[in-house]
Amino acid sequence: MGKVIAAITISVDGYVAGPDDRPGTGLGVGGERLHYWVMGGPWTYENEHDPTAMEGVDKEFFDGLVANLGAGICGRGMYDAAGAWGGKNPFDGPLFVLTHRQDAPDPDSGFTFVDGFDEALSLARTAAGDRDVSIAGGADVIRQALDAGVVDDLVISVAPVVLSGGKRLFEGFTRDLDLEIRSVHHSTYAVHTTYAVQR
Repeated sequence: MGKVIAAITISVDGYVAGPDDRPGTGLGVGGERLHYWVMGGPWTYENEHDPTAMEGVDKEFFDGLVANLGAGICGRGMYDAAGAWGGKNPFDGPLFVLTHRQDAPDPDSGFTFVDGFDEALSLARTAAGDRDVSIAGGADVIRQALDAGVVDDLVISVAPVVLSGGKRLFEGFTRDLDLEIRSVHHSTYAVHTTYAVQR
């Protein structure tokens, strides 16, 4: 069985999205700055941008992060904010979307809607086999995974921005965690730290 890896990008003040995150502005107002590292530099929702433009240290970090992924889990908020990635799963392996809504995606989309975290994790582990499972976010899904004690690696990319509002990664989280730094990569646009979650 592979690892369970929770990965997300935050601002220096701990936000994973700016205010008013929704379809069309998935990272909220001003939140594009969080993902400069993903896009290879500055971009906006209004202008065309290339999601494959990642380069240098950021690409090296990301390629290592996803090299052994077999399946993923994300929340319905992330799915909706991303516009369902145009109706087709852009990631390697199936993506299980946590949602209480009863609608269902196209069976050929690569998405499976699941009502509870435990079921989603079980399905993702089965699908991944010996490979890793990604907990992709949003923040609520990562908190659920950490609270359940199933995360092996917590990967936090800190963008050099202060958002001063929006959604915080650890909002309302009350569990104590001990983390061990496994690796640190840094570029102009982010510091990527991989932590082993101690049990």
